[in-house]
Amino acid sequence: MWRIERYRPEMKEIWDSFVDGSRNSTFLFRRDYMDYHSDRFADCSWVVWNDSRLMALLPANLTEDGILHSHQGLTYGGWILPPNHLDGSMLLEIFNEAIAVWRREGIKALDYKPLPWIYADRPSQEDIYALWRLGADLSACLLSSTLDMSEGLRLNTLRRRTLRKAEKTEAEIRQIENAEEIMALVDACLAERYGARAVHSSAEMRRLMATFPDHIKAYGAYLPDQAPGPQAGVVLYDCGQTVHTQYIATTTAGRESNLLTLLFCRLIESGMFTQNRYFDFGTSNEEGGHYLNAGLLRQKYSFGATGVAYTRWHLDFNSLPCFSALRASDREIG
Repeated sequence: MWRIERYRPEMKEIWDSFVDGSRNSTFLFRRDYMDYHSDRFADCSWVVWNDSRLMALLPANLTEDGILHSHQGLTYGGWILPPNHLDGSMLLEIFNEAIAVWRREGIKALDYKPLPWIYADRPSQEDIYALWRLGADLSACLLSSTLDMSEGLRLNTLRRRTLRKAEKTEAEIRQIENAEEIMALVDACLAERYGARAVHSSAEMRRLMATFPDHIKAYGAYLPDQAPGPQAGVVLYDCGQTVHTQYIATTTAGRESNLLTLLFCRLIESGMFTQNRYFDFGTSNEEGGHYLNAGLLRQKYSFGATGVAYTRWHLDFNSLPCFSALRASDREIG
């Protein structure tokens, strides 16, 4: 019933068209986003056909240890599904057929990051059920902080106080068109606080902002008595259902003036996100979720955000017996 094959570059148009019409995808799954870092990840994406009809996609890359990842260059991944007419039993069948193909290809295991539910247009967690049925292990669980924008901002007492302080600075909030400007702020902040650099270089972010101008935008807070650059900034990914903060950064002066509070409040209250349901501040974890930055988490919750889990699963093919996706207990009824 199912035909599983590797993605090929000549499939780009049909891949992107399927992504755009899917019930559980974002622009990150379009090939122009996935392929910008193809030099760092060996693409091993998969397409699923039912006769001549495309039924599912799996953005993925393969590492030298024989592990298939979905996808190391993306925050989340998993099977991309059509709007209708593919249910949980069918996805079990697809997993079954795909694992048989992957084993023949010498692939040893699957590292799988399902799409967090806030990014799907419709409920689409059939893959999590299938992973459980197949005996996959939960290998990581991160906690993100998400604001339901239908309820608006719900600042706690401390956050209201910091907002009043920030408003006295007369800081200007405006869009940052220059990728180098925002990424210089991000890199400086990461180097100062964590001894790290951003995942994206300035050149990569410039390319992505130019390719996806409606989806990737940056905003900054500028102080009148400081250097011309932004003293606080954020890179936002508009994923349709959800707006995600890809990067958040501030200078010392920006932190002292609480400019991030002002920046987030002005953006969220501006009316620019009326088509989005959720505002996702991102995760507050390290080490696969074993370390939680409680202070950072409290800051995000102080805007009225609450928790969404970003999970990760590991399925070792060598530990799987020969199996059938559907047992007798899964028989058709009615």
